[in-house]
Amino acid sequence: MSQIAEQRRDLIRSLTVSYARDPAVRSVAVVGNKPLQPDPARAAVIDGCDLVVRVNGFRLDDRPGECTYGQRADVVFFNRALRATPWFFAGYQDRLHLMVEPGRLHWEPDLVPSWWPADLGQLHVDNDDLTLPLSADLGLDSRSEGLWSTTGTMAAWWARNTFPDARLELAGYSFVDDPEQTRWDHASGDDCIVGPEHRIALEGELFRRWIAAGRTRLWS
Repeated sequence: MSQIAEQRRDLIRSLTVSYARDPAVRSVAVVGNKPLQPDPARAAVIDGCDLVVRVNGFRLDDRPGECTYGQRADVVFFNRALRATPWFFAGYQDRLHLMVEPGRLHWEPDLVPSWWPADLGQLHVDNDDLTLPLSADLGLDSRSEGLWSTTGTMAAWWARNTFPDARLELAGYSFVDDPEQTRWDHASGDDCIVGPEHRIALEGELFRRWIAAGRTRLWS
């Protein structure tokens, strides 16, 4: 790793720690956007982690007695194709927003949508620090073939590598049990196609390797 790349990663890590409940960050929850059934135990584990990471158009529990998705969001991974939900911009000034942009390896322009808040303060995650090493782990060639992981897996991979000693709690990932799906159902909002740039069966295999290695738990 070059000195500049190391500085980039250290900067994002230090900023992330400032948003964590405990700067030691011994536990991290990363929550995808699969529709979930109520589960008080899962919601309590998510909200009890030192750091809670959400993805794109996420959903939070915000009604009395609701125990499904958890209530916290400290860090948000998202991309320019964001389908914002009511929870994305509610309280956004209290979160760290990390924007992934794998499409800039090919066709995506370096533009920010005008409807985003001017003070969103997003940090752009360099593809050399996330997209490309994760693609290498998945056996994908992002530069030549235009293939890369979903944002949800990027968030989980980043958490696992940024805090290698922390317990990792994963929830809201449908591709582990359904790697052949061609459409996404979401906890909030309409469904959509699984992008042709993704190979979600490989992402499911990666999650299973993490679980088998220990320190990672996947909630249904």
